[in-house]
Amino acid sequence: MTLSLPHGPAWPNSYALAPLTNKQSHADGTLAEDEHRWLRARAEGGFGLVMTCAAYVSDAGKAWHGQLGIASDAHLPGLTRLATSLREAGAVSSVQLHHGGRRASSEVSGVPTKAPWDDESTGATALSTAEVHEAVADFVAGAVRAERAGFDGVELHGAHGYLIGQFLDARSNHRQDGYGGSLEDRSRFLREVLEGVRGATGPDFQVGLRLTPERMGIELGEFREVAGSVLASGRLDYLDVSMWDVRKAPHDTERWDGLLVDHVVDLPRHGARLGLAGEIKSAADAAWCLSRGADFVLVGTGAILHHDFARRAVADAGFRAVDQPVTRQHLAAEAVGPVFVDYLAENWDDFVA
Repeated sequence: MTLSLPHGPAWPNSYALAPLTNKQSHADGTLAEDEHRWLRARAEGGFGLVMTCAAYVSDAGKAWHGQLGIASDAHLPGLTRLATSLREAGAVSSVQLHHGGRRASSEVSGVPTKAPWDDESTGATALSTAEVHEAVADFVAGAVRAERAGFDGVELHGAHGYLIGQFLDARSNHRQDGYGGSLEDRSRFLREVLEGVRGATGPDFQVGLRLTPERMGIELGEFREVAGSVLASGRLDYLDVSMWDVRKAPHDTERWDGLLVDHVVDLPRHGARLGLAGEIKSAADAAWCLSRGADFVLVGTGAILHHDFARRAVADAGFRAVDQPVTRQHLAAEAVGPVFVDYLAENWDDFVA
């Protein structure tokens, strides 16, 4: 069953590949063969939407070695090849636009780390107002490059404490220039990026947004206000809510009861779609999310374990991913390159046998 959106092509189904850090790009941010193979295999495996990992929109936003870039026209040839491959394989395609902010790495990027505020723990210094405007322009330029490369859309990475999320952070963003303090001002950066991207791209270009609903300086009530506002704006095609676990309770159980998902899926969507990510490892998990009111799901771990997770889940309501850990040979057979396998082994105790 296809999934229609306000702009651009319908997705073949309600399964999206989650944007997964994989460190398989070249040092200069250009697409490498292993990353191309990893993403094309997921398109061939039946995912309705195939999204890249976080792609840095400026050198100052680069956060790790092997990160994909969309900060320069030098990145266009590889991105164009990738967009073509994903379309040929039958998937709708998207680039996740990213800026690390205080979580960027000057060691990797070679340029100073910038954030909404001075941050002693990371060595980041506060962006000037002019630099805030430049960062907005970098996101917009990244979206324009994605469209030129032939992608169907972009997703703005506003989750997990990166730059857009840092502006939303009530704990630390006390700027006095209209980009900090009140929620209205803390969300201004996000609104300007969204407005800029929608205004600079065509009527058939899809624009999504990933947000974290709580923690990392985000309170659930404020998430609901921000998400509700951008959904009502008419500029968004979908909201991707990164929950870590779709069945978890809210962090603040004194103020919010039940399951976190129920405080997400009740948001008015104004024609946009809403997706959930977090521990979706079976067709039953996906069906549960859709039954709670989601329009689509984003699959991470399951998509690493099975390049054709989506096709299998659509065909078989009883399908579930293989148990972890799995061997390096299993992952290689699923088009997971050696650098990605090493990253998984180093960061998750139970992933690689």
